[in-house]
Amino acid sequence: MKPDISTRKDIKLIMTKFYDLLLVDHKMIPFFEDIVAQNHLEQHLEVITDFWNDILFDTTTYKNNTMQKHIDKNAFVQFKKEHFAIWISYLFETIDTYFDGQNALNMKNRARSIATVMELKLGVYKN
Repeated sequence: MKPDISTRKDIKLIMTKFYDLLLVDHKMIPFFEDIVAQNHLEQHLEVITDFWNDILFDTTTYKNNTMQKHIDKNAFVQFKKEHFAIWISYLFETIDTYFDGQNALNMKNRARSIATVMELKLGVYKN
């Protein structure tokens, strides 16, 4: 039986393995090329680990505006509905590979909700 997500370390594992998938997908890499080129991947992983840690464990570490970051990125690399489908697919695959339980389910539910809000705010339903 797989454990549930219970620590920030668990979330960091998910983010690391998730990005291993994203960074080899030719449809997704354009969103991360600058992070990789500037050698900021580890820093990025720490930031998004903080984001998810705040969501799952009600901490207050993450200090950025997630939506604004994606709006800014969209000005250079346009998000489409398929990008969100790929993102969800890889995230769920990663969570399901390593974890099972209420926090794993909560993370997937929140990810689906976040993706839907971003799709609406970025206007990808027009694409």
